[in-house]
Amino acid sequence: MNAQNTFIAHRGASFDAPENTVTSAKLAWELGADAVECDIHLSKDNRIMVIHDKDTKRTCSGKKNLSIAEYPSTLLRDLDAGVWKDVKFKGEKIPFLSELIETVPEGKKLVVEIKCGTEVIPPLERIMEKCKKQEQIVFIAFDWKTIIETKKAFPQNKCYWLSSSKNGLGKKIREAAENGLNGVNLHYSAIDEEIMQVAKENNMEVLSWTIDDPAEAKRLIDLGVTKLTTNRPAWLKEEIGKL
Repeated sequence: MNAQNTFIAHRGASFDAPENTVTSAKLAWELGADAVECDIHLSKDNRIMVIHDKDTKRTCSGKKNLSIAEYPSTLLRDLDAGVWKDVKFKGEKIPFLSELIETVPEGKKLVVEIKCGTEVIPPLERIMEKCKKQEQIVFIAFDWKTIIETKKAFPQNKCYWLSSSKNGLGKKIREAAENGLNGVNLHYSAIDEEIMQVAKENNMEVLSWTIDDPAEAKRLIDLGVTKLTTNRPAWLKEEIGKL
């Protein structure tokens, strides 16, 4: 294993703790993750909430399912975002993005996946203006327009387009380069020698998600992928070392 490999904790240390919570992020740092990935949506009162789904059904306990975009942050944070994982996590709230940023240690990165659209950029700009860890934040998104506009808003921050499809991928990598993106973040199944070659020719980084199989991680590393997103950062790093 090359020392330059980066292990990104998917939604924090989500194998052991409730995803996208402050506890999950802190545990990931304790486990030696190089970066933490989180997901964001915008609430009705324009607060940036850290949650993967567009509603609270899967990861929050409460009397009813709330849409993130249709409810204010105060009501969303009344729900319990930890007890579904284990009773010991009872009392976890849906975090504000600013709370997760506060957990990031020096020399580490927070990878922010934008799950909504470009409407999140103005609130993001307000957070980034006040943030003392601006250079530690990376942005990713599946939506093409959203990631391009994010790169325009934050030219100093690394931005990557997300994809799980091989269809037209070589062309999109070239387009990503033309639009000033730093690279692509691909599902591991889409990555092969040909894709890595196109990325290299266009001076584009290739990140990958979500890898919890040591053999698959080794395949990607051998191809030249240096940043791997995983639910189990410490375990995966240890297992790769045994191969």
